[in-house]
Amino acid sequence: MIRVAVRKALHGSGGSMLLHADLEIENGSFIALAGPSGSGKTTFLRILAGLETAEGTISVDGETWLGKGRKLPVQKRRIGFVFQAYALFPNMTVEGNLLFVRDDRELAGKLLSLTGLSELKGRYPQTLSGGQQQRVALCRAMMNRPKLLLMDEPLSALDPQMRAQLQEVIRTLHGTFGTTTVMVSHDPGEIYRLADRVLVLEHGRVTADGSPKEVLLRPGGSQKFSFEGELLDIVRIDVMHVAVVAIGRQLVEVAVSGEEARRLKIGGRVRVGTKAFAPTITPLG
Repeated sequence: MIRVAVRKALHGSGGSMLLHADLEIENGSFIALAGPSGSGKTTFLRILAGLETAEGTISVDGETWLGKGRKLPVQKRRIGFVFQAYALFPNMTVEGNLLFVRDDRELAGKLLSLTGLSELKGRYPQTLSGGQQQRVALCRAMMNRPKLLLMDEPLSALDPQMRAQLQEVIRTLHGTFGTTTVMVSHDPGEIYRLADRVLVLEHGRVTADGSPKEVLLRPGGSQKFSFEGELLDIVRIDVMHVAVVAIGRQLVEVAVSGEEARRLKIGGRVRVGTKAFAPTITPLG
């Protein structure tokens, strides 16, 4: 069991805020951290990793990582960290990058086999595709058999097809090693596919905590679906208006009335939903 109760003052794009998280994480669970940019998600990961200081306590299976005048060094926390950038050593082969973490050829071979990289173990990072490099980064993060795997939007730079492939790799690694995983993601499909629990951070606070179905679908009344996105444009076509909304990596067109068009602000956050098969769009904030 991981017990986290931390506080840290932050200065984000929306001004000063207090990151405050008080929660328990079951061993072997897969947690997705969602929420708007600047809400404290990456800072929360860095606090767990010991890369940033904070007030409060963190305990993992009874071991104190933070609190009571103690801060366990990063290298002793048994964590794996996967960033958006691959951060591989360019002068080392694929296998060399893994063995640099831990001299265990058997484990390295198992990881490379699970991720389809066995044939590439002698190659250098610069000769690999982005998806292959991220697989190497995932393998490297697992080389010390971490108690906690932290991932900060690890697939955001990849195309949709490669994202889907790497999601399967992540699911395989998580299931095989039973590692507790916390991943930051803005992709609802990715969260739904991988996570068993979703935490939504807004302005430093946890505003939703539940299963992907409970958090992502959040029906209201007869509403059948609801997604948040950015309003890119409102186009006038004859007597009607069409709102163009970016939801994740997809663009959605929604017919709106003249009154709705006047209420909406281009560049603002909106919620797109449907009731009785009639799409609705409402501004957020």
